[in-house]
Amino acid sequence: MSISSRIGVVIIGRNEGERLERCLKSLVQHTNQMVYVDSGSTDSSISVAAELGADILALDMSQPFTAARARNEGYTLLKKTFPRIEFVQFVDGDCEVNARWLECATNFLDIHAHVAAVCGRRRERFPDKTVYNKLCDIEWDSPAGETKSCGGDVLMRVVPFEFVHGFRAGLIAGEEPELCVRLRAAGWKIWRLEQEMTLHDAAMTMFGQWWKRTMRAGYAFAEGAYLHGAPPERHWVQESKRAWIWGLVIPLIALLLSLISVKWGLLCLLIYPIQVIRLAKHNSMSGKEAWMRAFFLVLGKFPEMVGQVKFFQRVCSGKQGSLIEYK
Repeated sequence: MSISSRIGVVIIGRNEGERLERCLKSLVQHTNQMVYVDSGSTDSSISVAAELGADILALDMSQPFTAARARNEGYTLLKKTFPRIEFVQFVDGDCEVNARWLECATNFLDIHAHVAAVCGRRRERFPDKTVYNKLCDIEWDSPAGETKSCGGDVLMRVVPFEFVHGFRAGLIAGEEPELCVRLRAAGWKIWRLEQEMTLHDAAMTMFGQWWKRTMRAGYAFAEGAYLHGAPPERHWVQESKRAWIWGLVIPLIALLLSLISVKWGLLCLLIYPIQVIRLAKHNSMSGKEAWMRAFFLVLGKFPEMVGQVKFFQRVCSGKQGSLIEYK
């Protein structure tokens, strides 16, 4: 059986325009087994996807939307239409898939039967356009080898994906790492290759977009720890603790000390620039990038803290969480 007949693709998107067209054109040369899941686009996304040969699934937007739900429903249609697929490539509509990725990833899974999911290097299309795009590109530069989780762009085996019942549809963020927790608990492994996988267009031009994206990460940390924080996994427990300490506890201590003496309060806050220096000095990147990354890692604890609070507000209210979108 040829590679093209063994692989199906699920693309999710909304109003991605030219980005979606690039995504689909990067895939049609490798397989025609594609499902595009649209979440209420008002542009030409659906017609573009149809012209390029994808089956279309327009989500019922009267139900709460999550990317996890979109991927699950897209997969259901994909498997119904192409029941013989062995692998499913999930990809976001703002990403262009590298020409060699599907063959490389499939070959790897054929050789490594214990691996359920494989991802590669995701790069930002315009990393030098804004500092926020650059931060995304740095974030995605993870070491190759066995890893705990993947992102939204990943090639998965159909069998383990179905065995763990796919993505948890109610998650508004962090759905891929949560799925990987369950895959690893079932005895499977997750792997990251050095191979180029996708080009992503973050289109982050404003500080507010970075803040919302980082707040979403904080929300995901909180929910991940809530679901899988118990030993031995301890999923995102440390990330959540750091958000509370740096985003709330230290500022509160500084505030209390300032009631005694303003000088003591200000001295307490010096821990933030000290942490920036520490992180920059222990970073293997070049000087400018190391300092930039360190600064935003420290600053990011504040929106992460806001995300944590939003999650626990949702838990206490018993309501479905609403999406935290940055574009």
